[in-house]
Amino acid sequence: MQYQPIIGVETHAELLTNSKMFCGCAVVDSTSAPPNSVVCEICAGLPGTLPVINARAVEFAVRVALALNCAIRPTSIFARKNYFYPDLPKGYQISQYEQPLAVNGWLEIETSQGLRRLRIRRVHLEEDTGKLMHSSPLPAGDSHLGAGGLGVRAESSLVDLNRAGVPLLEIVTEPDLHSAEEVKAYAVALRAILRYLGVNSGDMEKGILRFEPNISVRPSGSSELRTRTELKNLNSFRALERGTLYEIERQIKVWESGGQVTQETRGWDEAKGETVSQRGKEHAHDYRYFPEPDLPPLVLTAEFISQVRAALPELPAAKRARFKAEYGLSAYDAALLVEERAVADYFEQAARHSSLVTPKAIANWMTGELFRLMNESGQGIEEIKVSPENLAALAGLATDNTLNSNTAKAVLAEMFRSGQTPRAIVEAKGLAQVSDNAALEKLVEEVLAANPEQIATYLNGKLTVEQWFFGQVMKQSQGRGNPQVIKTILAKKLAQLKT
Repeated sequence: MQYQPIIGVETHAELLTNSKMFCGCAVVDSTSAPPNSVVCEICAGLPGTLPVINARAVEFAVRVALALNCAIRPTSIFARKNYFYPDLPKGYQISQYEQPLAVNGWLEIETSQGLRRLRIRRVHLEEDTGKLMHSSPLPAGDSHLGAGGLGVRAESSLVDLNRAGVPLLEIVTEPDLHSAEEVKAYAVALRAILRYLGVNSGDMEKGILRFEPNISVRPSGSSELRTRTELKNLNSFRALERGTLYEIERQIKVWESGGQVTQETRGWDEAKGETVSQRGKEHAHDYRYFPEPDLPPLVLTAEFISQVRAALPELPAAKRARFKAEYGLSAYDAALLVEERAVADYFEQAARHSSLVTPKAIANWMTGELFRLMNESGQGIEEIKVSPENLAALAGLATDNTLNSNTAKAVLAEMFRSGQTPRAIVEAKGLAQVSDNAALEKLVEEVLAANPEQIATYLNGKLTVEQWFFGQVMKQSQGRGNPQVIKTILAKKLAQLKT
């Protein structure tokens, strides 16, 4: 029997605000800040405290909702989502449920099957939880006094509340995805949008951006919605794709064997390459939602929404289309350059600073040698010493034959190291390409005269020796000889030897 995966994705994105969602505590890196160093009475959940909505978080949420083509609700309501977990200090989470901030949006993704439009069910604001840190069991011989004074060995868990109360945006799709490939494509596209908007860093490894697919499978052609599972703890695109694929295959095996899929939350074990059960999956009514009594309705004016809309940047999909139309780039080059907003901005600055080279040439230098140097150094485009103007100047020197390809790459490496202009490096090191026919013809004649055995081999039919001669001439020119001029002269001299 053939099966069709039915997948919806919940995304939790921490917002890049300075302070938390309902209090004035600073937002810090929860992976490096001292535990419980930014906690107050409000985010610690102490009785008698009153939350206040972070206006910046609201603006960021509206940015995202508009970018996802959602309808913004003029009035939305915060609610209490009740459940007990050690990292939830109040015993409930302030979230939105029946009246979320925004609904009914869409996002288009590129897949191997073409363009697909996915429906966005809702976008809403909430607060993040704290974080649990688990220690290993106590060494043999050590004990804690448990109930009744008995000595027991234990595994301890500590709670860090630095993350508790950080503004969190939840984005929920409809169950419109049907493969692990589509799940990854959606995640990549959404992450790019969040980063373009400046509302989230996109750092999945630190848990700042979390994708949680809800997966079920059904017989192909059926319209039923079967029991689903939710995957958590996916901290990379690779884990997201592999975990989704594994869970699809696992559920098919369960149904094929006559079993029943259990509604549950499962985690991804990277080492074993499999999903593992974590806990039963709750239904909405289990959370006993009710309106948050300490917060008034969130009312957004049409003027405010219009101001946020007007300030939106050009988003990745629109920028890709423009790069192809305006600069004549391929879909592949446009996608590479648009993935990061700073990279796209760098490309446009470089392309506009040179009338000697095509935007395609600039793109080639960026996606080839520049990206290679960046990957080797671990630097982002904002950190490198090569300015867009200097990259355009280097491409110009390569285009007008001042530099050959290999020398130009060496110059770029020096620019990357020192930050000097390409012209300064070329002049200081005497790297300008030699295109003078008389000088290069003399070098060719010297190489041929010094290698009579190779000439004999060539004349006996081994034509690949010509490439060896070319290499020797380039070596004699210290890499500065114009390759095309050398090849032309060499071909002419070798042809004369045959007559």
